Amino acid sequence: MKWILFSLSVLALFSCSEYNKILKSDDYQRKFEYANEMYEKEKYDRCIAMYEQIYQRFPKTGQGEVAYYRIGKSYFYEKDYYMGGYYLGTYHTRFPFSPKAEEALFLSALCSVKNSPQASLDQTDTELAINDLQLFVNRYPNSELVDTCNQVIDKMRLKLQTKDFEAVQLYNKTENFRAAVVAGESFVESYPLSTYLEEVKYIVVKNSADLAINSVESKKAERIEETKKRYRNFVAEFPSSEYIKELQSSLKKVENEGKEKK
Repeated sequence: MKWILFSLSVLALFSCSEYNKILKSDDYQRKFEYANEMYEKEKYDRCIAMYEQIYQRFPKTGQGEVAYYRIGKSYFYEKDYYMGGYYLGTYHTRFPFSPKAEEALFLSALCSVKNSPQASLDQTDTELAINDLQLFVNRYPNSELVDTCNQVIDKMRLKLQTKDFEAVQLYNKTENFRAAVVAGESFVESYPLSTYLEEVKYIVVKNSADLAINSVESKKAERIEETKKRYRNFVAEFPSSEYIKELQSSLKKVENEGKEKK
């Protein structure tokens, strides 16, 4: 067992020594060959530095193009999606007529998708992913990958919906009546076909009622009328909703509040 470990250590040391020697040399043909060997062996962390030197030295050659493409792919395989997205995206820009340009742009968009966080977090990367996927669809409308892009776009949009829906729920839970109404109506405008629509509109009516009851006198009458209108619209749209009984109770309180002030 000790001899095996010793042999592996020697082999690793020799490999590291060879890598450093080639990396520091001026033999760019050997660098290219070695980088390709490492790439084929899926040792992506080793080939990136080699390919970077090759591209910097020969940016407009065939080797330079291969090097730049494989830098992006290597970062992608290493799950460094920010760097992978950068190189694959700029590959498409620098080599627009390359047979690999379409794949590179798709993988660049996929890197943005990979960077998209869970729904509870900031969704800037999700919005970027949607834009990048749409850019691919616009650029290559006849690509076999368009259907995949559209499916992923739908998933990303659902994540944005979920993020906004959770915000509406939070305002409702913390009894921030005005914010719940504003966020809810903004949600309805942004996602008119959402599966969350019934619950969001329920939250809007419920919080509209609470807002009216707790308003200052100068705004109470107007907010009572707004609540009645929202309630009627909800019942018309969801006549069998399980929320109607609760909203009827809220509406009765609002109407009583209005009667007391007359």
